[in-house]
Amino acid sequence: MLPPPPQLRNPLRFVAYSHSTLLARICTQRPLGPTTRTLLTASRVSRRPFLPTSTINLIVPSRNLTLGSIFNRFKGSPAPSPTVVAHVTKLEAEANVYPHDVVKQLALFDALMETKLKSSYELIINRWERMCEFVRLLVLSLRYTSNSCLGLDIPPSAVRRSVSDLFDVFDKYGPAEFCLFSCSSPGFSFGVFTSSSEPSLLRLRSKLMQPPRPKLVFLNRTLPLHRNPPPLHPPIAPRSSQDIAKSVLSAHATSSASASPLFSNVDPAKLASAFESIGPVQVSIVERKSAWIPRLARFIAVLLVSSFFFLVILSVFFENTGIIKNGPRTAQYQPSQESTVKFSDIHGVDEELQDVVEFLKDPDSFATLGGKLPKGVLLTGSPGTGKTMLARAVAGEAGVPFFFASGSDFEEMFVGVGAKRVRDLFAAARKKEPAIIFIDELDAVGGKRNARDQQYMKQTLNQLLVEMDGFQQSQGVIVIAATNFPQSLDPALVRPGRFDRHIAVPLPDIRGRAQILQHHMRNVSTAKDVDPKVLARGTPGFSGADLQNMVNQAAIQAAKERAKEVTLSHFEWAKDRILMGAERKSQYIAEKDKLATAYHEGGHALVALYTDGAMPLHKVTCVPRGHALGYTSMLPENDRTSITLKEYLASIDVSMGGRVAESLVYGPENVTSGASSDIQNATSIAQSMVKRWGFSKLGPVYFNDKDTSPARMQQIEDEVTNIIKTGEARVVALLQAKIDELHKLAHALVEHETLDSQQVRKVVKGESIRNIDEVLEKELDSSKKGKEESK
Repeated sequence: MLPPPPQLRNPLRFVAYSHSTLLARICTQRPLGPTTRTLLTASRVSRRPFLPTSTINLIVPSRNLTLGSIFNRFKGSPAPSPTVVAHVTKLEAEANVYPHDVVKQLALFDALMETKLKSSYELIINRWERMCEFVRLLVLSLRYTSNSCLGLDIPPSAVRRSVSDLFDVFDKYGPAEFCLFSCSSPGFSFGVFTSSSEPSLLRLRSKLMQPPRPKLVFLNRTLPLHRNPPPLHPPIAPRSSQDIAKSVLSAHATSSASASPLFSNVDPAKLASAFESIGPVQVSIVERKSAWIPRLARFIAVLLVSSFFFLVILSVFFENTGIIKNGPRTAQYQPSQESTVKFSDIHGVDEELQDVVEFLKDPDSFATLGGKLPKGVLLTGSPGTGKTMLARAVAGEAGVPFFFASGSDFEEMFVGVGAKRVRDLFAAARKKEPAIIFIDELDAVGGKRNARDQQYMKQTLNQLLVEMDGFQQSQGVIVIAATNFPQSLDPALVRPGRFDRHIAVPLPDIRGRAQILQHHMRNVSTAKDVDPKVLARGTPGFSGADLQNMVNQAAIQAAKERAKEVTLSHFEWAKDRILMGAERKSQYIAEKDKLATAYHEGGHALVALYTDGAMPLHKVTCVPRGHALGYTSMLPENDRTSITLKEYLASIDVSMGGRVAESLVYGPENVTSGASSDIQNATSIAQSMVKRWGFSKLGPVYFNDKDTSPARMQQIEDEVTNIIKTGEARVVALLQAKIDELHKLAHALVEHETLDSQQVRKVVKGESIRNIDEVLEKELDSSKKGKEESK
């Protein structure tokens, strides 16, 4: 038995529509608002029962697609104001006190919908489900109406039982007591009908027998909704509602008198055919404009994952099949066939390698006496001193294969390549033994190991150590390596047993320079007055590479001038180019700036000329060379192996000569910044005198920056400043006494631009040198001759 109906405070008359009529009304009402759509969507997602109302429709109102409409879903909902919270709380209390008052329930639902909060929607759904538990008629009608809207299969017998049950209750309690809830507003309300709007039972029966053909609008595409499609989302009502509905159905199905008098004469087959006559329902599916965002995100995610796995599979396939081989190429080490250099081409250090050559020529003679021959020779020295040529000379003298490798050849982006190439190099040398392996720039691969180094860097060095230490004593393979930084090599590499001999290759002395110049001048047509010994005396500090470059530059300059042979002037031009840089005669310099440069360089030249202990003056110029506006060159007569205190003080005086000359001529306030390099040079010499060489009042003590106290550092700085200022005072006194000679030298430099030491002495004495007009006339004549010869 059903419980007594709820008593309404304001009695109204309600109408219960049949299943087909309700479906028609559901599908023809105006669209829902956004809040109701959100409620319905939440109901489907949470798998709660579908709540049909007269405004149930899934048409999305048309609106413009803007950034705001797309990204509104990502904005957090604002919290309701305290006034709204108080109003909703009041309505909820009234709805709880009067649970059967429809108006109060509707007022609460409307207030909750206006908040547009997820919690409000959930509260509406929960209250609706609780109402369904107590209003059984609502549960029955909603179940079959939602099934019809979703296109689920409804057996004719179930329809007949549902209709019978509905009208049994209707007849028992009367039309003024119960109603079928329906919604007529965009918010959440129930349709209330008066007696004037109540349809007759006959019209209700005709509506049932002649159902309309509704059209459901869901998304942006129209699809037919068949009678028996597969279930999409079967409605799952709360357990209590299902139990109540089953009990009502079973009670009325077992009773013979439960059939409604209204449908007692209706044939069940006709009733079923009436519902089947609805046929396919045309559905127009309208999609929300923001629905493309999750689809695009899913598409991109699937594309990225599939692309990743595709590339992994493709790379594994290429790696296994070797179709595209992009790995490191195997280095093929072959002996060099161009080892034509002999010890006659090497000068200075050939004595120390004689025993190595003898061992390579006859290794068995050394092994008979039990002597252990060196396994490796390390050549150290400045760049350009001939370390590589020395190794080639050893191979050329011994007549054995020569394998060359650079330290950077062992390193590559692939891990393990360096160790493999070391093994390949030594394996190739063993096949050609006796042989020489020469590794240039050993510090690139044999540097000191660090715990923070990469593993592949350690592997290459470890393999080199193993290969060198694994030789047999009579095995005829010698490793010769060269480096400019022996202090950076790993101690395990340079120990005896691997590199037994360390040979320093210094810069050549005057005898070595003369021999090197004579060797390179053999293939050059030189004049009779060119003496290699004179050139060697004027090129201290030159390496073998510098001397070769000087000879080459002189030959090129002579060819440009279309000379028949290389003269001494060509060699002097090449030497000045190496020492002072290339001339920049095309650079425009104002006359006053050029005169200031001439006074600056003249000050250096006069101090070098009249200071005891200074290096002899070689040449002075006010033509820009390299990065300097002028240059004063001084060369020692012989190689200096040691320097005295007087020579260091003279170097400081010469460095300060340019700045003092500017101060005397233009005044202290007009001194230029051209003396920056001179001051730096003087300061460096003074600091070394105090801290390293003991040439100061602090005594013969070596001072280290790390172990020196702040008080001692202050004393060092004071002593350095005193040395520089004392030298400056000496230069001021010298140039004040030679001020006239300074003016003559400066104007001569402006006129002739470049003067050598002999010309400087003539200018100082007041003697005339070559006239500039004669020089220009000579240059013009030579250029005319060159043009005529070219024609």
